[in-house]
Amino acid sequence: MTDRTDTANATASPRPGTGRIALVTGANRGLGRSTALRLAEDGVDLLITYRSHADEARAVVDAAAALGRTAHAFQLDTGRVEDFAPFAEELRAVLKDSWDREDFDFLVNNAGGGLSRPFTETTVESFDELMNVHVRGVYFLTQTLAPLIADGGRIINLSSGLARFTTPGFSAYAAMKGAVEVLTRYLAKELGGRGITANIVAPGPVATDFGGGAVRDNAQMRGFLESQTALGRVGEAADIGGVISALLSERTGWINGQRIEASGGMLL
Repeated sequence: MTDRTDTANATASPRPGTGRIALVTGANRGLGRSTALRLAEDGVDLLITYRSHADEARAVVDAAAALGRTAHAFQLDTGRVEDFAPFAEELRAVLKDSWDREDFDFLVNNAGGGLSRPFTETTVESFDELMNVHVRGVYFLTQTLAPLIADGGRIINLSSGLARFTTPGFSAYAAMKGAVEVLTRYLAKELGGRGITANIVAPGPVATDFGGGAVRDNAQMRGFLESQTALGRVGEAADIGGVISALLSERTGWINGQRIEASGGMLL
C-alpha cells in the first residue's frame, strides 16, 4: 500500500458511472470496516480512509475486490483539517480515473477514538484531541467534500448511546457526539435543497477494540452491559454495519435528520 492511496479493481465492477460509491472514514477496522464490507456486499463501491495500519486498510480493499467491488484506500488523519483540501483533490482524480465521475454518493463519518476519564481529570489536551477528530474534523471534512457528494446523496454521522444516557468517565466523548447530532440536523436542513439526507447512527456498547477493547475483553463489564440491554447481549460490529447499510439503501431515502440508536435496547 502506498503512503496515500491504494486501489483494488475487480472484474465484476460496474461500468463507469453506473454504480454507487461510498466514502467511509476510519474503515480499516471496527465499525468502519464492518460498514465498508457490508456496503460492498450490497453492491456499493468503496473509498475508505485510515490514519494508520495500512495493512488493515489493504485487507479491506482486497476483501471488497473479492466481493466484486472497486475499492480505494487513502491515508488521512481526520483530526488535521489542513489535509482535507489535498485529500479532496486526490478523490477527484480517483473518481475520474476509476468511474469517470466527478462525485460519490454516500459519506459515512466514522473515524474517531474514545476517552474514558472522569470530568475532574479531563485535560485540555485530551479534550482538544477529541474535538479535532469528532467535531472539527467531521464539520470541516463534510464541508470540504460537500461539492463532491452527488445530489440525492446521503450522509451518515456516527454518534453514541452515551449522548442519550450517562456513564461516568465519558463526559468529553459524549459531549462531542452530542455536538455531532446537532450538526447532523443542520446538514439535513442546509443540504436538503440538493436532495442530500443526513442522519445519525448511535451505537450502544460494541465488542470491538474501541477504547482498548474493554467491552469485548472485560467479562465483568460485558456482563453488566448485557444485563442493561433488552436483547441481552452487547453489539457486534456487523450489527452496526448492517444498520448503516440499511440507511443507505434505496428504500430509506425519506429518513432525514434523524438519530437512529443501534443498541439492542440499552437502558430502556
